[in-house]
Amino acid sequence: MAPASPKARRRRRRATSDAPVFGRKVDYHTLHNPFPIMSVFSDDQVAAIHNTALRTLEELGVKVLLPEAVEIYRMAGARVVDDMVFLGRDIVEASVAAAPRSIQGRAGIREKDLTFELGRMIFQPGAGAPHATDLVRGRRPGSAQDYVEYTKLNQHFDVLQMLSPSVEPQDVPTHIRHYFTTETQLTQSNKFPFVFSRGTPQVMDCFEMLRDFRGVSDAAFAADPHCYTIINTNSPRTLDIPMAQGLIDFARHGQMSIVTPFTLMGAMAPITVAGAVTLSHAEALAAITLVQLAKPGAPVCYGTFTSNVDMRSGAPAFGTPAHFQASLAAGQLARLTGLPWRSAAGSASNLNDVQAANENQLGLWGCLAAGATVLIHAAGWLEGGLSVSYEKIITDVEVLNMIAELCEGKEAGVDEIGFDNALSHVDPSGHFFAAPQTMERYNTEFYEPLVHDYANFGTWTERGGRDASERATDVWQEIIGKDAAVERDSARVEALQSFIAKRTAEGGALPES
Repeated sequence: MAPASPKARRRRRRATSDAPVFGRKVDYHTLHNPFPIMSVFSDDQVAAIHNTALRTLEELGVKVLLPEAVEIYRMAGARVVDDMVFLGRDIVEASVAAAPRSIQGRAGIREKDLTFELGRMIFQPGAGAPHATDLVRGRRPGSAQDYVEYTKLNQHFDVLQMLSPSVEPQDVPTHIRHYFTTETQLTQSNKFPFVFSRGTPQVMDCFEMLRDFRGVSDAAFAADPHCYTIINTNSPRTLDIPMAQGLIDFARHGQMSIVTPFTLMGAMAPITVAGAVTLSHAEALAAITLVQLAKPGAPVCYGTFTSNVDMRSGAPAFGTPAHFQASLAAGQLARLTGLPWRSAAGSASNLNDVQAANENQLGLWGCLAAGATVLIHAAGWLEGGLSVSYEKIITDVEVLNMIAELCEGKEAGVDEIGFDNALSHVDPSGHFFAAPQTMERYNTEFYEPLVHDYANFGTWTERGGRDASERATDVWQEIIGKDAAVERDSARVEALQSFIAKRTAEGGALPES
């Protein structure tokens, strides 16, 4: 690329400043959902879905591939036939009742801690993609460099409150990949981190690194979750070995699992919204039950990710009306349990275009209207999760920032109504630019955009006529070019690296399947 012009560098500095140009002070980390909660089904219909899910667990059962998990279910009174587990509703209901309604997630600093409960709103960027893409380097397999850069982008934006598994660093061997991802999260960010459930040896390594780097005792580590994982069931009605083991390991060590059946209507779930969410609800209840049987009171979030497939191609589709409706239904079922819960946005578009924006925003508003606690894939996701786009992270964060602004609401006191400091100062046909109220508030009243351009056509053309994705390139390049602004204890960094070197020399730990 050619060196940026002085004018472009000024635009970039303006777009990526940690504080908006006019010096507004904002807090996007702690958000409460102010939007009216919507429903898609009546209370009677939701009760029927819940009862059918319980019937499904009792009569049809769940296939559980981990013998230890099967035995845990059996000891609780479940009927077991080989690897099929049939759960009575009394076991399920007692387990849901034992799960905490509020979970305190511990980050690297107290200001970044998170509370997971109904009514809260927490954004996580797109996760788990095998590819990364941007306008400078194109689409490529995810790499260690991409993982580091993605973590820097996540850390930079206050509205992304928790870390995500982002992209797979495929140039790091699988037996030591968990060391790299954990070290990157700990040294490049102070937000709530993610740990993959890929077998007990890898999970225990990550717990040890995290505990020692944070400087907490075993008891303190177990008292509140210091990390989380995402557990996907294999729909329909299957819980595989690493996922079942992850539920048990995280529960026993007091760390948080977000249970997420990933169901696509017409493929691995019934084609109707009602049928798909019934299956998803049954699978979520089965996994939550395993968590509570492994350790009563262990932190766990209800979750769902239900959309439809394109029936002409079989490809996943996101941000569709059915996706929106499924989120609303999941919210109704989550509120029935009382547990914090996650939903998801996302896009099936192949690039950061209007389709990507439309799908992500419709999916996002479905999550908001449903009252989701954690909104995963809120920024950057493309191709149904096969890639994350650097430009899309930026353009999606713009939307998330504006949603965060809406969460604050507005006052309508004497000063805001402005009879004395605005209305009485302006004659008919006048203007309010110089009114006292305007002069007091002009540098703080309005959201200052990250990448949106409000210039008229002539000015925009003079500046190069660049679209939002091109302007977003300037933003992410500026951010990844800087060192992450997090404090690091050099002794702990050294100890972390020594642990990794020792475990690597010992052979690391392969993922389990």
